[in-house]
Amino acid sequence: MVRIVKKADVRRAEIVQAARFLFQTQEYERTTMQDVMERVGIAKGTIYHHFQSKEELLEAVVENIVEEQISRMQQVVNETEGSALDKLRLLVQAGRAAEGGDEILRSLHQPGNIAMHTRLLAAALIGQAPLYAELIHQGCAEGLFQTEYPLECAEYILSALQFLTDTGIYPWTQEQLIRRAMAFPHLIEAQLKAPQGSFQFLFEI
Repeated sequence: MVRIVKKADVRRAEIVQAARFLFQTQEYERTTMQDVMERVGIAKGTIYHHFQSKEELLEAVVENIVEEQISRMQQVVNETEGSALDKLRLLVQAGRAAEGGDEILRSLHQPGNIAMHTRLLAAALIGQAPLYAELIHQGCAEGLFQTEYPLECAEYILSALQFLTDTGIYPWTQEQLIRRAMAFPHLIEAQLKAPQGSFQFLFEI
């Protein structure tokens, strides 16, 4: 049998995609490195050449998911005309669509996937914050917002939106979730000194 030798980056990508599939279908905690090896059809030495542990492989899977999200969201920012608020509305919608369209993101709400879930949220925040900061900066130039800290404001806002409404982390009741969703637009407007009602679209989304 002829042994197939692939370039390191190609093999690494194959391993990440296999791990992503397995983490999605049988949970991160239940997946072993041996499972990934068997799915890709590689030897132990090959997988450990690229990833020294399952924890390190998890980081690569999370990075892969976030990179796809950020790429789609960056495209929205680049292709959208209009004010900062127009772009922010579409950016939020793009982020929600990306999360809803990936089965692995929904699977992360299961208790067995808490490690991957938390890492994904943190990585997504770090990746998305500069996109939101760019639009906050534009809003300041347009006179819509007032802040000397666009990036830090973006990080605070995303932390609230992503973590405080996540039922995989907080066991909120429906009433508690609605109350927080209603409060967010007012809190963000206060932080950015934005016109009243300008972020009401967050509650509608």
